[in-house]
Amino acid sequence: MSWIEDLFVTHSALQAVVMLSLICTLGLALGRVKVGGVSLGVAFVFFIGILAGHLGLAIDGQMLDYAQTFGLVVFVYMLGLHVGPNFFGSLKHEGMELNLWSFAVIGIGTLMCGVLAMTTSVSLPDMVGVLCGATTNTPALGAAQQALAHLGQPSGSVALATAVTYPLGVLGVILAMVVIRKILVRPQDLELKNAEAEDKTYIGQYVVENPAIAGKNIAQVARGSHVHFVISRVWREQQVIVPKADTVLQLGDNVLVVLSKEDVDTMEMFFGKKAETDWNKEKIDWNHLDSKLESRVLVLSRRVLNGKRLGQLKLRHAYGVNVSRITRGDVKLLATDDLRLQYGDRLVVVGDPGALDHVEEFLGNAVQTLNEPNVGAIFLGLILGLALGTIPLMLPGMDSPVRLGIAGGPIVMGILVGALGPRLHVISYTTRSASLMLRQAGLSLYLACLGLEAGHGFFQTVMRPEGLLWVGLGFAITLVPVMVVGIAALLTRRYDFGTICGILCGSMANPMALGYASDSTKGDAASISYASVYPLGMFIRVLIAQMLIGVLA
Repeated sequence: MSWIEDLFVTHSALQAVVMLSLICTLGLALGRVKVGGVSLGVAFVFFIGILAGHLGLAIDGQMLDYAQTFGLVVFVYMLGLHVGPNFFGSLKHEGMELNLWSFAVIGIGTLMCGVLAMTTSVSLPDMVGVLCGATTNTPALGAAQQALAHLGQPSGSVALATAVTYPLGVLGVILAMVVIRKILVRPQDLELKNAEAEDKTYIGQYVVENPAIAGKNIAQVARGSHVHFVISRVWREQQVIVPKADTVLQLGDNVLVVLSKEDVDTMEMFFGKKAETDWNKEKIDWNHLDSKLESRVLVLSRRVLNGKRLGQLKLRHAYGVNVSRITRGDVKLLATDDLRLQYGDRLVVVGDPGALDHVEEFLGNAVQTLNEPNVGAIFLGLILGLALGTIPLMLPGMDSPVRLGIAGGPIVMGILVGALGPRLHVISYTTRSASLMLRQAGLSLYLACLGLEAGHGFFQTVMRPEGLLWVGLGFAITLVPVMVVGIAALLTRRYDFGTICGILCGSMANPMALGYASDSTKGDAASISYASVYPLGMFIRVLIAQMLIGVLA
């Protein structure tokens, strides 16, 4: 039976792969089981790793370090790459306000961590581990461990403190949301106040009754307005017109306009009258509206066009077509001339069928090509992210430099590549399924290694008075900030409950609690606000973990 020992006992590369795969398999399978409507998902891999370590299972130390580092780096880089394209845009609008609430959660928790480190017997490094577990922020733990390694200090107890506080860190956020909902939430707070936030466009039909714009061509009308809009169709009596820059508007024309939602009323005053027809329903067969016009969704798959501004393509002048909207990931954008296109964008193009054939050839529209992830660019991004993470940053009041590390460097680089890559004509597109798979695989691998490493002394630590103290302090650091900020945000009545839940889950880096929030609230409000605050919140927590450890230097 030596082959069994080779698989599960004898330290080797083969045994490491088998053990980690087994832990991930069991953890992901059991993570789907719901208890009281709550499932832990990928977090269950962490607990299976703890159990395996407690039972005496182990892998080679160097293999463990490699797998743990690689899993963490892949997870945070792909997360940054996923949110990068819309990250800075969201910060300019509602995202900044959502992040301020997230900062409040982070600030209260950090303040509690510092006060408790000074007033209890728990050392500062161990308290940082408690903070990481209470906020279920494993990248911050990775940053703290790396900072301790730079100082030449052991980090085993830090990981152990994270391990014993992690379970209640997961459940504490869920408990806080349940309590807030039972006590304070009104029925109207459950209604979406920012529905379909991922759709930033609105389609409206307007009648030209304003004599100030009648007799002017569309280019002149657009220059005379401070609002960005796109006219995709013009109906004049029984005639259908494909609008061009030199198309002259006349009184009584019906124009189909794509614009931002906040500009709907402004456009009504600008054109003169808004028609009652609702063009924003889920299912509208645009190709049956007009016999002469066709609407197609074309994919930008020609690499040479990546990073070009829409106006530079001159599609309206060269082909006589209009681009009304652009879908990037899950976000629908207004197709303005200054919008910078990205590889993988989906353009809604309206025009004559023959002209659309030529536009399709020009844009590429090779959907199959998009199913092939740009793996080389991903590995290059990992290298750049790790290099960025090693750069020392001197902050006022600190004796030793702070580094973004293996957790912060890759996520910052991912955001930068996702947001700015097209400007440099870098192909950063990755399919949604490939991105999700790499994130899930990386996080699973990291949690399996983390649990396996912490499992050896887990239950013995919990049973000691010191371990019980860690658990109690961690639960307080989880519950108090979430309850305080959650109640304050709800009392402002600015957000629906789903949005507040997303803020709380994102600020605590808690995707498990997000699963509960998404299942118990309407729409995608929780997921949208979670994505808005998660990257910046996690990055700040990574810095905070290193800064707290830096106090020891």
